[in-house]
Amino acid sequence: MTEKVLLVVHQEHSDPGRVACQLRELGFGTDIRRLACGDRLPASMEEHAGVVIFGGPMSANDDMIPFIREELDWIPMAVASGRPYLGICLGAQLLARALGARVGPHPEGLHEIGYYPVRPTAAGRELFGEGFHAYQWHGEGFDLPSGAVRLAESAYFENQAIRVGERAYGLQFHPEVTETIMRRWTTKAAHRMVLPGAQCRERHFRGHAAHDGAIDTWLRRFLSAWLGRERPALAAE
Repeated sequence: MTEKVLLVVHQEHSDPGRVACQLRELGFGTDIRRLACGDRLPASMEEHAGVVIFGGPMSANDDMIPFIREELDWIPMAVASGRPYLGICLGAQLLARALGARVGPHPEGLHEIGYYPVRPTAAGRELFGEGFHAYQWHGEGFDLPSGAVRLAESAYFENQAIRVGERAYGLQFHPEVTETIMRRWTTKAAHRMVLPGAQCRERHFRGHAAHDGAIDTWLRRFLSAWLGRERPALAAE
């Protein structure tokens, strides 16, 4: 039986993008759950090889949204199971908050919407090499949970990538975004590209042309190692 990775998305038309495509190329099945549409989280991780929780326009502080509260209560079990966990943007913020850390806006009201340099910390150099420009779409960030390791940072938000234990990761940026997804986001949410710190639509597409290949390569290596037995490392070229 093909092993399945649980993919948790937050809107009816949310697209797991490059992550789903690369998981299938690696031989994994995907079990997509849309909690806003009535899907539920599994009672345990026994039937899944790992879980990816994606982003969304809601906040990790939106306790009045039932599925946000459900995920906050569920994530500690998923992490404690030892199965690989990956949180992307909102998924990383939910991980941080579920483990007791603060989630909130930048103190100066800045946003990262577009491509921004992500720099590795000393602990993250094995994973990120010299770093790269990553695609971002957020106005909130998170503090480092107790016991977590910071792996990467940016000029606006210091926690761009974290690891909890050996197999749980949170990424503030969006490696799943394809050009198709970018076109959709920059059309439907064009009003957000004038927020403080955000980039104009033209810069998004220039950034995609310049940086998407590196992101694609990095994600492929990360997912392969993340679902294996070794700690993800960036292979030397």
